[in-house]
Amino acid sequence: MQNIGEYVVQHRDRFIKELVELLKIPSVSADPAFSQDVMDTAQAVARSLEQAGCTAVEICETQGYPIVYGERKVSADLPTVLVYGHYDVQPPDPIDLWDSPPFEPVIKATELHPEGAIFARGACDDKGQFYMHVKALEFMVKTDQLPCNVKFMIEGEEEVGSRSLAAFVEENQEKLSNDIILISDTGMIAKEAPSITTGLRGLSYVEVEVTGPNRDLHSGLYGGAVANPINILAKMIASLHDENNHITIPGFYDEVIELSQEERAEMAKAPFELEAYKDELDIEAVYGEKGYTTNERNSIRPTLDVNGIWGGYIGEGAKTVIASKAYAKISMRLVPNQDWEEITTLFSTHFKNIAPEGVKVKVTPHHGGQGYVTPIDYVGYRAAAKAYETTFGKTPIPQRTGGSIPIISLFEKELGSKTILMGFGLDTDAIHSPNEHFGVWNYLKGIETIPYFYSNFTEMSKQ
Repeated sequence: MQNIGEYVVQHRDRFIKELVELLKIPSVSADPAFSQDVMDTAQAVARSLEQAGCTAVEICETQGYPIVYGERKVSADLPTVLVYGHYDVQPPDPIDLWDSPPFEPVIKATELHPEGAIFARGACDDKGQFYMHVKALEFMVKTDQLPCNVKFMIEGEEEVGSRSLAAFVEENQEKLSNDIILISDTGMIAKEAPSITTGLRGLSYVEVEVTGPNRDLHSGLYGGAVANPINILAKMIASLHDENNHITIPGFYDEVIELSQEERAEMAKAPFELEAYKDELDIEAVYGEKGYTTNERNSIRPTLDVNGIWGGYIGEGAKTVIASKAYAKISMRLVPNQDWEEITTLFSTHFKNIAPEGVKVKVTPHHGGQGYVTPIDYVGYRAAAKAYETTFGKTPIPQRTGGSIPIISLFEKELGSKTILMGFGLDTDAIHSPNEHFGVWNYLKGIETIPYFYSNFTEMSKQ
């Protein structure tokens, strides 16, 4: 790739300044008080795409916040890359835990980022990461090195569940048609250990309610004679795992595919120090499904966790009461091939079946999504890996992560294309938390790496 490194050095200050200006706009999609700011951000994104070289840019209206679309076509005979990102950000609360105002970006050095990191809400998730693609396009257009067609779809509702995205994708399949989707909304293991996310877990999230007597009861008059919903709920939840921390729901593992020893060995190359992991969390031991490592438990294996549990009296002092109801919120992280709706049904059936007489059980599904995997022998993965090798000087590690991005399975279903996740953030970047930041080095390295993906993918697609 001709002069990409020189171009990044030459335009470094401008690239940073442009991102800083974008980060100043408080595009918080969850809070209606920021609705105009979100709209202003969409306008800013559209202008940036035009300036970078997109020949057609639209701000597409939806039932919610708009989706910014841009494209630059080279030839119908060449592949098309669709870049997805989001311009909305998480609420900055709690504000008092920020070292600097969340929408007044500052650049300061840290131990991991001696060259500086940009501190602001959205710096890494996802303004900084999608803007890398805008600047990569600028380079390819300005130097006449864009090897294929490119499209952009940057939405404004990712942080509130991408409420309008499914309808937009379904209604615009021809506009969005592509050969591969490229996303930077994930991270890598470390600056010295580049990685590509190849797998994401799916999600099933439910709320359960256990009802006993028709009102709260005096624990002295009724204790021992009437089922206590809180006691019952605790026992039911405890029974969902066996002594090996294996989930006991019948049929839960039927579609779980065991990874090959080859891929597990590749994943195991990721640097990981168990003692440092325990020290960071202030725990004496790790915990999880027998037969798997810590990194495998939180990425390639399904899980079931209680996210909240409540019922009865929790105020000051004592109140001797048997509560009428008890509640819990439960999330199940799923691996590819596990259908979230099927798992939700299996959970609901099982949870009702294990309830003893004397209580009634209600299970309310909240939301969910499918898992996703990109095979490491796929042409898109090989093109991305070669790009990292060029700019990092190292072969990236394939990494499956425990999080979920349900829209990726939507893209594959509706558009029929695979997704490559080229994230350049770090776990320490505090996304969704106070003091979110994105390393200047990471930001510029992303801009440098992305054009190589385009050239590699175009060349490999011919073979």
